[in-house]
Amino acid sequence: MAQQTEFSSTLLDYVRTVSLRDDEILSGLRHETAQLPMGQAMQVMAEEAQFLALLVALTGARTVVEIGTFTGYSTLCMARALPAHGRLITVDISGKWPMIAEPYWKRAAVAERIEARIGPAAEILTTLLSELGPDGADLVFIDADKAGYPLYYEKALRLVRPGGLIVLDNTVFFGRVLDEAARDADTVAVRELNAVLLHDERVDLAMLPMADGVTLARKR
Repeated sequence: MAQQTEFSSTLLDYVRTVSLRDDEILSGLRHETAQLPMGQAMQVMAEEAQFLALLVALTGARTVVEIGTFTGYSTLCMARALPAHGRLITVDISGKWPMIAEPYWKRAAVAERIEARIGPAAEILTTLLSELGPDGADLVFIDADKAGYPLYYEKALRLVRPGGLIVLDNTVFFGRVLDEAARDADTVAVRELNAVLLHDERVDLAMLPMADGVTLARKR
């Protein structure tokens, strides 16, 4: 089929029925998040988080860095896909989000694989470059403030190993990338980074038309 199929709510429900491997811990965290202001809008879709877990497994990742924890749903899914000795460092500007996430991480028996760091992402990425060294991570997932994406991407590209993967969420940003009147810092940053990525010879590239746009950049 040459064209993108339009996914109605009914068809999306079907996809979830036949492919989403859900459980009480995952659904419980999604439900708690949905009660928060903007909770549903900010949380990654369940099938996207399952896709992230598959990417962790496919890349054989042992060290994962996540920029933007929120309530830790994607964190949980990726940590489950790590080997027992794996490590996931998740970064957020606010400590209140990991506090929501931690009970679920513990119930899933992956809390020992997860390290939450609180503070500005750019500063923490600089610290991680010092601690882990260049090429010290296998996969970096970026899902934080969009205005920071260009800087986070450049730092992530130094941090991830050759053959490693950078995953960027929200790369169509609710369709705002097409709105020429949208000149806010977040939209401009996403739009400009997308343009840069197209011609970035340092990576292999694919943008997936799923969720709110998911871009995969594999370091050459």
